[in-house]
Amino acid sequence: MTLDLQADPIDLTAALVDIPSVSEDEARIADEVEQALREQTTGFEIIRSGNAVLARTNRGLGSRVMLAGHLDTVPIADNVPSRREHESAEGDILHGCGTVDMKSGDAVFLHLAATIDNPAHDLTLVFYDCEEIAASRNGLGRIERELPEWLNADVAILGEPSGGFIEAGCQGTLRVRLTASGTRAHSARSWLGDNAIHKFGAVLNRLAAYHARSVDIDGCVYREGLQAVRIAGGVAGNVVPDAAELDVNFRFAPDRSVDEAVEHVHEVVDGLDLGFEVTDSSPGALPGLNQPAAAALIEAAGGQFRAKYGWTDVSRFSALGIPAVNYGPGDPNLAHKRDERVPVEQITHVTQVLRSYLSAG
Repeated sequence: MTLDLQADPIDLTAALVDIPSVSEDEARIADEVEQALREQTTGFEIIRSGNAVLARTNRGLGSRVMLAGHLDTVPIADNVPSRREHESAEGDILHGCGTVDMKSGDAVFLHLAATIDNPAHDLTLVFYDCEEIAASRNGLGRIERELPEWLNADVAILGEPSGGFIEAGCQGTLRVRLTASGTRAHSARSWLGDNAIHKFGAVLNRLAAYHARSVDIDGCVYREGLQAVRIAGGVAGNVVPDAAELDVNFRFAPDRSVDEAVEHVHEVVDGLDLGFEVTDSSPGALPGLNQPAAAALIEAAGGQFRAKYGWTDVSRFSALGIPAVNYGPGDPNLAHKRDERVPVEQITHVTQVLRSYLSAG
């Protein structure tokens, strides 16, 4: 099989979906992408890093745009190969694992690399592996460590599904485990014990009454959220529990650092006799839409942009000082689902917008 980068990006999406590429099994799709770029594009330096494929031009243009997308998918759920169906309400729909997350975005980037004749910017393409599993396995992290010069750009576009809207920056995320201890006793003699679960009553009341902050950054409104997401405890149906734990997830606006987010959660639970442990954290990403290269992208998209809710790899680019946005076909709510699907019109629309942005004149 050889990918046809000149083909309609809709057909190219289907071809990519038809190559199984579950995380840690991306060798075949990386081989196909590398071969297609080497044989069907001109002016690109192309290298391989594990199961990631990188390509860049060096035409001496005044700015550099990075197009980045992961090649892997979550496990297949009887949804490969792809299929295209006509649905009267939405037009043609392409079904299959990765149609949304994010082989349609990859297809757009590959097609544009092969078909733009008059580029306005130098381009860097990064197709990487292992995004859908533990962060320690993410191919972008390996590239940052081993090939940092390949991640230099004036703006980065991550082809994550965004419904055809530009979604700028992303929220940070913090998970904290609160623990409570007590004294075990028979529930028939509860006065002899100290119930650890009951000690979460005050913090649960505070979380239920929490007023989330909304922050406007570059015209993008990020709404924060602080939620209890897991509670555990108990020994048996007739025992006062002596230990319990509560996991809290804080989704915070990108104007806060991780340390500031931790301090804020400390303030919310201040005065309560609870253990406090940070179990996971990732910083947010500022939208950076006031940067010229990003502003030009917004203009090409007709001014259609909004804040990104959730965390994506744009955070990695933001940490490097690169303005970054999410822009790709597909409804992110359909990512990872058995009935994952994308309206083909969105693939066409995103291609047209990016062609206008990346082309001179």
